[in-house]
Amino acid sequence: MANATFYIVSADTPQASPTGFIEYVIFLVHHFVQQNAKVYLNCLNRSHAEEVAEAFWSLETDKFIPHNLVGEGPKNGTSVEIGFDGINPSWNRQIIINLADINSTFANQFTEVIDFVPCDENSKHLARARYKMYRQAGFQMQTIEIKHP
Repeated sequence: MANATFYIVSADTPQASPTGFIEYVIFLVHHFVQQNAKVYLNCLNRSHAEEVAEAFWSLETDKFIPHNLVGEGPKNGTSVEIGFDGINPSWNRQIIINLADINSTFANQFTEVIDFVPCDENSKHLARARYKMYRQAGFQMQTIEIKHP
C-alpha cells in the first residue's frame, strides 16, 4: 500500500521561511538517498524547479547530493530528479516530494508521497485538498509536525 506523509510547518519554526523550508527539503532528500531511494521533487513550474536545483548546487562539496532536472543528466538519472507540473519523472522513482501547491496527478506511481502543510491559510486549504485526494486514492495517511524551535 502506498503512503502519504504530510509535514506540518509551524510559523514558529525555521522551516516557515523559504530558506529554512528548502534546507528541510534537502535534509529529507539526503535522508531518503542515504536509504538508496530514488526521489522525485515535484515543483510548480520550470522556474521553481531551477531554483530548487540551484539550492542543491549550493551545498558544500561534502554534502553534495547528485541530482538533475527531468530530461537532463545521465541516461539513467541520478538519485534525485527535479521536475514540475505536467512533466513526469523520466524513470522509476519510489518517493515523490511535492513542493507545488497543486495535486500531483501522477502520485499513484509512487510508493511514498511527501507533502507539506504550510503556515498561510490559502496554502493550508490547498494542502487539505491534496490530503483528501491522496486519502480517497487509498494512500495510508500520516502527519508529522515539524518541531524545530
